[in-house]
Amino acid sequence: MKIAMMARNPNLYSHRRLKEAAEERGHEFHIFNTLRCYMNIASRRPEIYYNDGEKLTGFDAVIPRIGASVTFYGLAVLRQFEMMGVYPLNESVAIGRSRDKLRSMQLMARDGIGLPVTTFAHDPKQTEAVLELAGGAPVVIKLLEGTQGIGVVLADTKRSATSVVEAFRGAKVNILLQEFIKEAGGTDIRAIVVGGKVIAAMKRTGAEGDFRSNLHRGGSAKLIKLSPEERLTATRAAKSMGLNVCGVDMLRANHGPVVMEVNSSPGLEGVEMATGLDVAGKIIEYIEKHAKPGATRTKGKG
Repeated sequence: MKIAMMARNPNLYSHRRLKEAAEERGHEFHIFNTLRCYMNIASRRPEIYYNDGEKLTGFDAVIPRIGASVTFYGLAVLRQFEMMGVYPLNESVAIGRSRDKLRSMQLMARDGIGLPVTTFAHDPKQTEAVLELAGGAPVVIKLLEGTQGIGVVLADTKRSATSVVEAFRGAKVNILLQEFIKEAGGTDIRAIVVGGKVIAAMKRTGAEGDFRSNLHRGGSAKLIKLSPEERLTATRAAKSMGLNVCGVDMLRANHGPVVMEVNSSPGLEGVEMATGLDVAGKIIEYIEKHAKPGATRTKGKG
């Protein structure tokens, strides 16, 4: 097979591992900087070019590893691949759902998936009302566009929560308020879902004094055994987004697992190191089984 990967940094652990896993299985693997791709949006003849005019043709599958800061352009390039009949590991529509924190929460709530109480409002005058709906302080305040723990604030008191919300809304920044799951104790679970099955899971613990457990922020990870309810929650969250491969971040609340986020481009280093599993290999195996010309369900539709 001839596989393309959209990624701005080919040297990242995850990208190197996917390339190694594909080449070990005899596949041809090319990494393209997403922002250096450009498109000819011609009727019935969609084309993608790279750098100084290299035409990207003959690919069987594409692995989108689109950074959060380039989501808009990355999804445009991925849609072009889809319209060319190239099989996407994750479809553009599904990635778009997961990147929109508000939409993803609404979709999972519709499907009855466990979530922390989450509130959203436009008018700063409604701050007190949405804070009360979220269970009051302490409360977690999240930027809709944040990632890797950036843009996440824990407000300990009603006064601090009100100040943070009013500051963000004054700057025309959209935010969510979520109940703080105190019993999680600064830890969360990252489950890797491939093809509707949890293939690996790790428990992440935040750095001392930090309620966020992201490994990028100094957290640590170790192997964990999931309960049947946690496995079901992770697979249902992936299905709700329409993602073939994703990382589902959950907290262990007193009333069961709650999903914090579904990541369409999960990092592989932490989970492979914590579990010793060949996650990259499982992803390539999934592509081998499912990549067929024109197999995209949404065919580039928004």
